[in-house]
Amino acid sequence: MHLKLAIKKEKIKTLMLPIAMIGGAVFYKWLGYLTFLSPFLIFMMLFITYCKLEIRDFKPSKEHLILLGVQIVLSLLIYFAMNGIEHTVAEGVFICVFIPTATAAPVITSMLGGSISFVATYSLLCNAFVALFGPFIFAAVGDNSDMTLLQSTLIICKKVFPLLILPLVAAMGLKYFVPRLHSKVVGHQQLSFYLWAVSLFIIVGSCVSFTINNWNINQLPAILGMVAGAFVVCLLQFFLGRKIGAKFGDKISGGQSLGQKNTVLAVWIAMTYMNPISSLAPASYIAWQNIVNSAQLIRKSKRHEKKKEEIELTATNH
Repeated sequence: MHLKLAIKKEKIKTLMLPIAMIGGAVFYKWLGYLTFLSPFLIFMMLFITYCKLEIRDFKPSKEHLILLGVQIVLSLLIYFAMNGIEHTVAEGVFICVFIPTATAAPVITSMLGGSISFVATYSLLCNAFVALFGPFIFAAVGDNSDMTLLQSTLIICKKVFPLLILPLVAAMGLKYFVPRLHSKVVGHQQLSFYLWAVSLFIIVGSCVSFTINNWNINQLPAILGMVAGAFVVCLLQFFLGRKIGAKFGDKISGGQSLGQKNTVLAVWIAMTYMNPISSLAPASYIAWQNIVNSAQLIRKSKRHEKKKEEIELTATNH
């Protein structure tokens, strides 16, 4: 009986991300009022996830540097290859690759059975790189910006680092000062998944609203090019990340590190430095990366379900 309930619960969880995306698209008119909740939801997701970690778990490695190198080189190659064909599409697809790992990536990695510490370390590393060197690259490839390099760097840091650092500080503080409460948080890791579903619901609704409000029939070819380009680079990055990760014994963490992107930051960068319509590429990337993650969660759930049924059958036969 308990096994059947566990299987049913697992099935519901695997459907939550697709339901959240569809719900966000349907109720987009009202979700603009809830956008302010996204940072708080991401903070709580990371806080719950980071409670499982120790400071010593954050160790930059050779694999991290390889992934970062692939991310930078691939983004520039794509930009220069596409720039001669369609500049706006090149900007949009470039930002889908260059942008750092999503702050919530450790949450999905944990659900898939990967290394939270590896992805958390890579997230810190590539976000720091983009904050420090991104403004110089954006100034070179972008259309315009009224900000100085120092202003740009400070704004990116302000947008990224509080969501990366503060949850970690809070988690470590709870561990050392309120250990009993910390243990309870560690035992309720599934909460981060439900918070992610709510966050995804809001983010998708905001992106659909932005797309509809900025719709222009003359830009349809460019929009289709960006949506298709975002789809291709999404699959490519998950594929390359998993291939690199497999060489180091953890393809899940490699795939999530390279494939799951901080698309909210990407939309802001595209609107600040580039043709604003190019922000539709990272906006569509949100859907693609979550479709990929939903598919991975469903596969993992089916494997677990099959394994549980085999255990139950074995127990019955004995």
